Amino acid sequence: MTNINLNDKKKPDKRMTLTDAIKTHVPDGSMICFSGMGGAQCVAQTYEIIRQGIKNLTFVGDSPCESGDMLIGAGAIKKAELAWCSYAVAGLGYNYRRAIEEKVPHEIELVEYSNYTIGLRFLAGAINVPYIPTKSLLGSDLLKYNEKIKVTEDPYNGEKVALIPAVNPDVAIVHVSRADKRGNAQMFGFSSNAENLARASKRTIITCEEIVSTEEIKRHPNLTIIPEYAVDAVVEVPFASHPWNFPYAYAYDMPFHTEQLAAFKTREGFEKWLEEYCFAPGSWEGYLEKVGYGRLEKLRQLERRFAKANY
Repeated sequence: MTNINLNDKKKPDKRMTLTDAIKTHVPDGSMICFSGMGGAQCVAQTYEIIRQGIKNLTFVGDSPCESGDMLIGAGAIKKAELAWCSYAVAGLGYNYRRAIEEKVPHEIELVEYSNYTIGLRFLAGAINVPYIPTKSLLGSDLLKYNEKIKVTEDPYNGEKVALIPAVNPDVAIVHVSRADKRGNAQMFGFSSNAENLARASKRTIITCEEIVSTEEIKRHPNLTIIPEYAVDAVVEVPFASHPWNFPYAYAYDMPFHTEQLAAFKTREGFEKWLEEYCFAPGSWEGYLEKVGYGRLEKLRQLERRFAKANY
């Protein structure tokens, strides 16, 4: 990645539109990662990357549901370093499977890790060490297929350990509950490994359900998972995870996701879906209008019925 301006992290006001944030911080050829696992996915952000026609990305992640599969289907990814790629309860990652088995829309280079060891890579990158040792892959056939994982002896007891290399992506895109204009990001509920993604990456785009004042952030400092000094851009994107759920904000839209995955079973169905829900609406706001604000409000009410954040 080129033209990195570290002064972006020092700006007192980092607010941008989603279009500008992606255009500024995600050039062709970037190594990119996304937050989210089993919910809180970066769907709006993925659609924007596809709309802008960004290509030749290296994608790294443990469970890249929406982002990984759709970007592969859109032809944006040249290399994937991951553990698995599916839509959890909704179904398989059909675009990912077509790319590996049929080289459609084109062949991608695949480097496999386990979920746990992908997490270790981000941790190593976040704390600025070249690798982290683990015993979890000893006996796994991943050692035969991933030459980056080295096995050595523990200098203290002579036992074998696997060394997992650090990763430092060019860009992390992290979706959180709320943030202030400086980039102090707070999360209600499960944050997965979002903190390490931001600290390991050269640039971080924070998207949030709501931008709030710095005074409000200061009222609950324990909720801040990513500090402003690790952030380059802040974007308010309500319902950015739809059809996935987002903790304390809206519930999972399973009927919508089922319809989506049924379309993704074929290449033609995927391309038609992209045209209808990504390109034709022209923006995430257009997507939300197409989905329907009445439907979205029902999802909000359903989530808050059972999980109300009262801070």
